[in-house]
Amino acid sequence: MDISDIARKLDLSNNKLVVRKAAEIRRLCDAQFDSSVIGVGEICKAVICLEIAASRLQVIFDRQAAIKLSGMSEKAYTRSFNSLQNVIGVKIKLNVKELAVQFGCVRIIKSVQNMLSLYKERFLASLPASRRANADFTRPVFTAAAFYLCAKKQKLKVDKLRLVEVCGTSESEFSCVSTSMIDLCFDCVGVSKEKKDAKDVKGNRELIDVLPEKRKLEDGGYSSDDESSCYKRHKKMEEAKYEDWKSTVVHSIKKNPEKGPKKVIQTSLSFTKKAATEEVQVDS
Repeated sequence: MDISDIARKLDLSNNKLVVRKAAEIRRLCDAQFDSSVIGVGEICKAVICLEIAASRLQVIFDRQAAIKLSGMSEKAYTRSFNSLQNVIGVKIKLNVKELAVQFGCVRIIKSVQNMLSLYKERFLASLPASRRANADFTRPVFTAAAFYLCAKKQKLKVDKLRLVEVCGTSESEFSCVSTSMIDLCFDCVGVSKEKKDAKDVKGNRELIDVLPEKRKLEDGGYSSDDESSCYKRHKKMEEAKYEDWKSTVVHSIKKNPEKGPKKVIQTSLSFTKKAATEEVQVDS
């Protein structure tokens, strides 16, 4: 399919400059490598070339329509787009301020800039002197990773997949750079685990370990001596409560004898006398 036909389906046929630029990028791809090696067909390649041309010329591009036209899933299209960009050497310029405006996180601009400079300093210090000159921090993945980690540190929601798409990298490379930044600059972007290990939580342990025989010695539990002492202490507390209650009742009875419990006298029943009376009445 000709690239002009694809541009017409994406509503880009009126922009001749984008079509010419996309055709130029397509010829460059054909000259440098076989796109079928990375799983990119001819239609998908033309669509990606149009998107690259539109992004370089700052023309609005409908990516969802492009994904539908390419016949690929969104994830596969993004992976092919990034691979094609890297092969032909197209570099994306990523600005921290533009990212902050795009994702609505303007307040972290200064933090991201400080984070990038600190990471660069510590990363170079960890390299041998012979390799420091070859270190390249101009790639957009470093800016995107620093932006994501700073936003996460300040509990701001950022769409990770969208950020990976904007910086034109892969998820694996993004995760690799993010891990490196966390290792070197944990004091700046490190986030402690919200979920604590159950073995580390010792508060209210008696509510969980109901039966003494199920408690462990090493796992914040109690030994047999502790169990017996706890039982004795509990028993003493119960006895003390009982004695207090008993003394209170006795004291109240002595103070007000009339309010105390009255002695109950049980009357005896005489069945023989009643039976004799009934016999006399029958004889009469």
